[in-house]
Amino acid sequence: MTSALALPGNRHVVLIGLMGAGKTSIGRILAKRLKATFTDADTEIEKAAGLTIAEIFRMHGEQAFRDGERRIIARLLDAPPGVLATGGGAFMDAGTRALIRERGTSIWLRADVETLYRRTRQRTGRPLLNNEDPMGTLERLAQMRYPIYAEADITIDTGAEKPRQTADRIIEELTAMTKQLGATRATA
Repeated sequence: MTSALALPGNRHVVLIGLMGAGKTSIGRILAKRLKATFTDADTEIEKAAGLTIAEIFRMHGEQAFRDGERRIIARLLDAPPGVLATGGGAFMDAGTRALIRERGTSIWLRADVETLYRRTRQRTGRPLLNNEDPMGTLERLAQMRYPIYAEADITIDTGAEKPRQTADRIIEELTAMTKQLGATRATA
């Protein structure tokens, strides 16, 4: 399935969700189908810092990482619209959330904790999960973050389906949103 869909309101499509939700893999597919650029905020943070995220956490702490993340996402949202995958904690920052609302359409890729654990358990580059109870950490993060993620413009459940199927569902939601925007403008 391909789409000639323009980005809704000529805004960024911003993917949010916990680690393992599929933001990067789905984001790449989505950008290709929308004929838009794809940017992974975590990759951009690593480029800017000259360090991996794990190294930033270890050397400077989570707060320094979050401060850099906020600045990088603000810069990325100043660029021409495209598809942006954010880190799992980015949407938790009120300032970043406000910028995303102003300049983008947020899409929460929601997955159950068991799915997230299955997808992340073999990866060591996840500083928040490098502990003795990664499943418990994911459960706590979900409990804390899901109410904030629920403020996203669109929620898409991810699970057993392939990333391309999830991208198709996102395109359907964006198409419906774009049509609704057009209808609202036509009656105004």
